[in-house]
Amino acid sequence: MFLRRCYRSHNGRRHGYWALVESVRTQRGPRQKVVAYLGDLNEAGRAGVRHLAGAMAGEQADVGPWLFDDGTAAPRHVEVDTAAVQVGAIRGFGGPFLAWQVIQKLGLRAFLAGQIESGKEQIGWEVMALVLVILRLLEPSSELRIAEHLFERTALDALLGIDAAKVNDDRLYRALDKLLPHRDELQKHLKGRMGELFGLKYDLLLYDVTSTYFEGQCAANPLAQRGYSRDQRPGCKQVCIALVVSRCGMPVGYELFAGNRTDITTVEQIVTTMEKRYGQSERIWVMDRGMSSEANIAFLKQQHRRYIIGTPKAMLKKYQQQIVAKDWMSVREGLEVKLCKDPDGQSDETFILCRSADRAKKEQAMHARFELRIEEGLKQIQKSCQQNKQDALKIAHRVGRLMGQNTRAAGAFKTEVNRGEDGRATLCWEKVAGWREWANLSEGCYLLRSNVSDWPAEELWKAYIQLTEAEGAFRIHKSDLELRPVWHQKQERVEAHILVCFLAYVLWKTLGAWCRASGLGEEPRKVLDELSQIRTVEVSLPTRCGRKIRRTCISTPTEHQAILLQRLGMQLPKYLTSLEHVVKKSEPKTALA
Repeated sequence: MFLRRCYRSHNGRRHGYWALVESVRTQRGPRQKVVAYLGDLNEAGRAGVRHLAGAMAGEQADVGPWLFDDGTAAPRHVEVDTAAVQVGAIRGFGGPFLAWQVIQKLGLRAFLAGQIESGKEQIGWEVMALVLVILRLLEPSSELRIAEHLFERTALDALLGIDAAKVNDDRLYRALDKLLPHRDELQKHLKGRMGELFGLKYDLLLYDVTSTYFEGQCAANPLAQRGYSRDQRPGCKQVCIALVVSRCGMPVGYELFAGNRTDITTVEQIVTTMEKRYGQSERIWVMDRGMSSEANIAFLKQQHRRYIIGTPKAMLKKYQQQIVAKDWMSVREGLEVKLCKDPDGQSDETFILCRSADRAKKEQAMHARFELRIEEGLKQIQKSCQQNKQDALKIAHRVGRLMGQNTRAAGAFKTEVNRGEDGRATLCWEKVAGWREWANLSEGCYLLRSNVSDWPAEELWKAYIQLTEAEGAFRIHKSDLELRPVWHQKQERVEAHILVCFLAYVLWKTLGAWCRASGLGEEPRKVLDELSQIRTVEVSLPTRCGRKIRRTCISTPTEHQAILLQRLGMQLPKYLTSLEHVVKKSEPKTALA
């Protein structure tokens, strides 16, 4: 579900409101359905939202009474020269304020302050680390750009109680070094805190692996290796990131592997690491077919671990009779499942056969496309053999390369390269009828295996399909949070950069859960973008007596912004106190001058 901004006119006035919209599947394709209209709320409605939001919409952020001025102090009357009123810097406030609210709910600043050892630094390392995390969420960029441009364009100095002049790239890089040693403790704290806030059970753990690549040689990073690239950059070195999330996409933990590490070899290490960190309880591990191997299955069966894993496509051949049978159970329109036993009787596992109409159309189009490419390529090679004298070995290499580039339809053709008496190469090929029959039968089908024996087929399929949450987490990391470590070469800095991205993703998912609890759908992107438009403005008011009154005012929310703030249970302050007052209050006595 997502938010859509709407307007209506009533009595000559234009009013704004939000519509909560959901994408639904229909026979004519996906359609958008309005779930609810979110407009102004009366007192009863506001009470209902506060009850719905629960703890997330409760207490005010712990920023101290000295930071915000709510305007309730007794007014002082002075004469202002309106002709000389000046407006100073305009800076972003809504986004940092929203991120700060989430940080306080997670107890992140207090936890970092207790973990990172303090010394004689002027600014606490936990504060500098939060600068990196907040700006990674709001506007991902390099440490140098943060120090020279981004930080001064936000109100983070007042929110965090630091002077913008003291934020430089050296401090930010050193904050990365200070943050990295506490990676495991951070993951444990955040997993526990999110579980408390949203009542998460972590009974289903979704595991997947992605990669991110570098430009250059990365000689100082032994983890940077060439391997299978999910970004279609096989010529670049990369690192692999293994991520474990809950059934609703809440991050549980992650690990970093060398770029040439295959998915199958990571299973035992990641399962052991998570069990050592959080203990071994009644959890079900869900993984895709890239993790499937007999060695991994044997490891998971140890100590009675439960799992649901996809199987290689070739394993479907054993279940040809079950595919043809009519005893399918419909889960929803266009999707059928059935439980099967091992035809050979060698395994006591449960096998779940699934068939998707949408997937069948997709695979059918792919097969047709690759089959056409191979056929046209073979005709061109055959024609070149007839026109010119060709070496048989080179022709065989060309045919092999053609098949390798179109592997999904390579089995549809039988080829033979011969050498004639005159040394000329000849190519003979024909289509394999049996391949097309099997392709038509198996398109849209896939097989799962599990040792969970007390669940119906529908529940096992639903658990496996939750892997899309892990894939969605990777998309957010790579698009919204710009995971790729463009400016880092050393291993420690790359690991720290990925940790910052992970923490920003935790803020993202926490904000999403907050929005869901407040009736704003499950996509925090729109809420974050909308509230990020709220600014602070420095106003200078010259008086008749020669003095100037300077105030940092917060822009009045629009109708749409006010509705979002109301739903989230947030109230913006009217004024922001001066930075000099903030620094004076927050600066420790032992700080260097």
